[in-house]
Amino acid sequence: QVRLVESGGGLVQPGGSLRLSCAASGRFFSSYAMGWFRQAPGKEREFVAAISASGRTTYDEESVKDRFTISRDNAKITVYLQMNSLKPEDTAVYYCAFSPSRNSGRFSYEYDYWGQGTQVTVSS
Repeated sequence: QVRLVESGGGLVQPGGSLRLSCAASGRFFSSYAMGWFRQAPGKEREFVAAISASGRTTYDEESVKDRFTISRDNAKITVYLQMNSLKPEDTAVYYCAFSPSRNSGRFSYEYDYWGQGTQVTVSS
């Protein structure tokens, strides 16, 4: 069983920054991939970024290219999402997810455990 708890969401003005954190429980965290997804009102959940066990990163290039950075700290059993140059269209509930694979994926079905989500609102 893996438990994930996100934090760091909030209200920010366009152009601002936020850093989301996802604290995980469970053993062998460093051996598995982690991902971030988001879901805006009335839309389906979509992939944002993922990081493999070895630290290789994958992004949804079209929506977050050069603005978001995913990272992990295995000693703290935490994965982060640094979000810069935020836009109103980034407004969504952000979820972190745990994959039973070492390699990161872009699809929800590749992840077994999910956090409860944290709200990010970008508005002036």
